[in-house]
Amino acid sequence: MVSSAVLGFPRIGPNRELKKVSEAYWASKTDVADLEKQAKQIRHDNWTLQKEQGVDIIPSNDFSFYDQVLDHSLLFNVVPERYLEYNLSELDLLFAMGRGLQRPSKDGKPAVDVTSQEMVKWFDSNYHYMRPEVADNTEFKINVNKPLAEFNEAKAAGIVTRPVLIGPITFLYLAKTAKGSSKKPLESLEKLIPVYADLLSQLKAAGAEWVQIDEPVLVYELESSVTSLFASTYEKLSSAGPKLMLTTYFDALGANTSVLKGLKVHGVHVDLVQRSAAAQLDDILAVLGDDQVFSAGIVNGRDIWKINYQNAIAKVQTAVQKLGQDRVIVATSSSLIHTPVNLESEKKIDPELYDFFAFAKQKAHEVAVIAKAISSGPESVKAELDANAKSMEARKNSKITNDSKVQERLSTINKELGSRKSPFETRDKLQREHLKLPDFPTTTIGSFPQTKEIRVARNKFTKKEISPEEYEKFIEKEIQAVVKFQDDMDLDVYVHGEPERNDMVQYFGERMKGFAFTSNGWVQSFGSRYVRPPLICGDISRPAPMSVKESVYAQSLTKKPMKGMLTGPVTILRWSFRRDDVPESVQANQLALALRDEVVDLQNGGINVIQVDEPALREGCPLKKSEWAEYFSWAVEAFRIATAGVEDQTQIHSHFCYSDFNEIFDAIEALDTDVLSCEASKSDLKLLDVFKSKNYKVNVGPGLFDIHSPRVPPQSEFDERIAAMNAVVKKNALWLNPDCGLKTRTWEECTAQLKNMVAAAKAARASA
Repeated sequence: MVSSAVLGFPRIGPNRELKKVSEAYWASKTDVADLEKQAKQIRHDNWTLQKEQGVDIIPSNDFSFYDQVLDHSLLFNVVPERYLEYNLSELDLLFAMGRGLQRPSKDGKPAVDVTSQEMVKWFDSNYHYMRPEVADNTEFKINVNKPLAEFNEAKAAGIVTRPVLIGPITFLYLAKTAKGSSKKPLESLEKLIPVYADLLSQLKAAGAEWVQIDEPVLVYELESSVTSLFASTYEKLSSAGPKLMLTTYFDALGANTSVLKGLKVHGVHVDLVQRSAAAQLDDILAVLGDDQVFSAGIVNGRDIWKINYQNAIAKVQTAVQKLGQDRVIVATSSSLIHTPVNLESEKKIDPELYDFFAFAKQKAHEVAVIAKAISSGPESVKAELDANAKSMEARKNSKITNDSKVQERLSTINKELGSRKSPFETRDKLQREHLKLPDFPTTTIGSFPQTKEIRVARNKFTKKEISPEEYEKFIEKEIQAVVKFQDDMDLDVYVHGEPERNDMVQYFGERMKGFAFTSNGWVQSFGSRYVRPPLICGDISRPAPMSVKESVYAQSLTKKPMKGMLTGPVTILRWSFRRDDVPESVQANQLALALRDEVVDLQNGGINVIQVDEPALREGCPLKKSEWAEYFSWAVEAFRIATAGVEDQTQIHSHFCYSDFNEIFDAIEALDTDVLSCEASKSDLKLLDVFKSKNYKVNVGPGLFDIHSPRVPPQSEFDERIAAMNAVVKKNALWLNPDCGLKTRTWEECTAQLKNMVAAAKAARASA
């Protein structure tokens, strides 16, 4: 019979229990016993839930207090020396590596002051992992045997699980060389393999029949020096312990499919839904060994949509016809940590839309239904299949999904729509004449501190405890204070501070048609940072202006230029749950047209400087570089459609939260912005080399200080950084600004940081 499997389940708890207890522990408001108790309850509830949903193969070691890659660093003793001198407990060591630790000396214990490890995006998802640091002298050994402990914990509860491990090649491929070392992490593979083998043998001795071993690195376009490692690695591991399910996800294997041929593993799992993965089934079946098990990742682990049972069953049947039922598993495409926990907790979603969605609990049920339909026949789950068919038809014909006016407008898109009236040189001259800014103009990136008072007022307004008029007056007072603050700082281009905005994506999504929102649809981004992404559920349009009122009001308070602040189409798209029935390029263009109307309305309201942020442009890149050109063609087009409707004298800014522009410089240049600001404070201004080598002509504002830190750089440091920038960027093209918005800082910190920045700007003008 066909089995069902889940690759991983959300570990945050149905009501963010893990976040609450972790943050209480960090604040010394609870102890480690309470933390462990809550974690054990979450694990037990997850295993029980999946069993109740009919899942045959349930994962263990998918729980983490912070991050699964960080867990593996502790597991294999990949712990940088800077954390070892403090003699921290197992959990405190984990948290120190994940979030850093500052602690004064107390009760004879020394003070602790250590930074976190680097945080990196997990492939192309919105989850982040802590990057392992492998030193030349790293001594791999089993340090904290969490996989064995959690397998035994589940076994004691009556559930035999399939432990989940990150494979050795992926673990080392994602790692970096520790400071002071010279070897690439993968050069240490031979030292790590015996430790994996030891772990696998311990799991087998405990009763584990299978282990899921994740090697998602196989979806990258790898050099032969990497792909050649798989055969010898798994030759050594395959006989060490339980049966191995080699697991990949997030994309097709492409050219790496050949790696599977003859590979000494007992089963292979592939994604059959993400990107080009949907088309790889036949290629994978063609290289499977005669006795290898095939795990079909047919239920999308990264979206919120109900699966189409009819289509999914037909696809899995293709594998069954070739391999037989006993060699096929129906599974989620990836871990479900990328989806909210349970749709049943949503009480406010439109009932029509509710019928279209499936969260983690529902997806666990879906794999069980598909497996049963194939094993026992469609009649065994007839009611489920009939209800699903009705849901699919309802969604297809829904007025929420389809908007003929939006579709008609999409058909009018042409090349001219994404082109400014004049080239940059002409626009730049007109903007200088119009704005009359000094050399080294100063500005901020958009947001100012979101104080407790702002959050309380917003919460009261959301709960209808204060009227719209009262809330509007509150927001106006906040804007007045922000404008007055910028007067005091003597900045050159102002912002209104964004006090009315809860989130840079959600705010705009709430003001467009085509979006839905959850009350409890939390997803882990990193550590205890959870996000509640909007759901794009239909064709997108803008019924009314979204930000014009606040920006125009702010402009009325000053003669200085006021920047309108918008989030770009690609970022809104990437930081939302997207539709699965329409290409991303179409959704991006719908967003672009809505934002285009907003940009034009801002201009018509007297706003002559408009910033459209695209921090997600780079992270939206496909995992395979050969597909980047196609992605950038529509991503850049969407940005240009959003911004090209203005007159030449209107200055378009954009901001990017990363500094490695080398790989995507051509796309950045193709955006055709007038001013580009970007993160630079944490990168030693390395992007200046890119601007210099590429002869970038547009005005730029490399970030002068790190907004994630409360540190106040002295004016002398600002002076040095401005001088370094000015050596590459001419003075009338160099903007001075922080590297991101100031939302998370205090007013006291902002005051000190911006005072020094403005003083340095004035000094630079005086000496120029």
